Amino acid sequence: MTVRFGVLGAGRIGKVHAKAVSGNPDAKLVAVADAMADAATAVATQYAAEVRSISQIEVANDIDAVIICTPTDTHADLIERFSRAGKAIFCEKPVDLDAQRVRECLKVVEETGAKLMVGFNRRFDPHFMAVRKAIDDGRIGTVEMVTITSRDPGAPPVDYIKRSGGIFRDMTIHDFDMARFLLGEEISSVSAHAAVLVDPAIGEAGDYDSATVILETASGRQAVITNSRRATYGYDQRIEVHGSKGVVSAENQRPVSIEIANGDGYTRPPLHDFFMTRYTEAYANEIASFISAIEKGSAISPNGTDGLLALQLADAALASIKTGKRVKP
Repeated sequence: MTVRFGVLGAGRIGKVHAKAVSGNPDAKLVAVADAMADAATAVATQYAAEVRSISQIEVANDIDAVIICTPTDTHADLIERFSRAGKAIFCEKPVDLDAQRVRECLKVVEETGAKLMVGFNRRFDPHFMAVRKAIDDGRIGTVEMVTITSRDPGAPPVDYIKRSGGIFRDMTIHDFDMARFLLGEEISSVSAHAAVLVDPAIGEAGDYDSATVILETASGRQAVITNSRRATYGYDQRIEVHGSKGVVSAENQRPVSIEIANGDGYTRPPLHDFFMTRYTEAYANEIASFISAIEKGSAISPNGTDGLLALQLADAALASIKTGKRVKP
């Protein structure tokens, strides 16, 4: 079976997913839609697809699934439309910035029986998957503590910050999902601290650029997340899981994994400087997982509920900052 795709949104993440679909032998990119005609044409031409409108893709008989890469405020509406149209749906996170709107959307998904995957690509990174496998194989015993470091090389434009939903809904949301993925238990309390240390304009826009979050489960397991919008040394992505019998960790990745030793000491190449290069394999793996679930009729993960739970953790982090207390998500 070849799964036939339409991509909605031909921006940078749309291009990533178009590449992943076109590189998968079980998939075919049929159509691309974007409000900017030139952007849609460029992606469609590169992968021998057609340019169509969203409405045309919605009713198309030659499209089985869509990938939603449009602005966040369109996600929920599009999920509902394509659920009713009988298409399988992959949607970039978040489903919406408002948890109640997400719940309404997921109700439509449930009523229509649509397949929905939410784009938490880091679950599909080979290194993070290996960490999860080490846990599942019992190599470190019972999980007790998770440490997640996620720092961007630089802050996005302030105009983006203003419409992003803030650092917790835009950036930390990936780490909230990863914490759930690794802890193996749901979060019962959230404690967050945040500041503006990188760019005063981010604070003026009502957001933060530096944050630390502590998550706890009912049994006492803990996860600590540290975020910064500035890492002068590259895209800093590390994970450590401490268990009753040991520890497993995933180190930073580099485009080239070499080390040079001479009279000046030991040197290694710099880290990746962008999420699209750091997580190339993860994007391909998550689309492959989505395709496999469509072909086999199996359960999809991460799904809409995972998206909602991560958003609720983001909301709880903001509430914790405002109250100075632990917050139940």
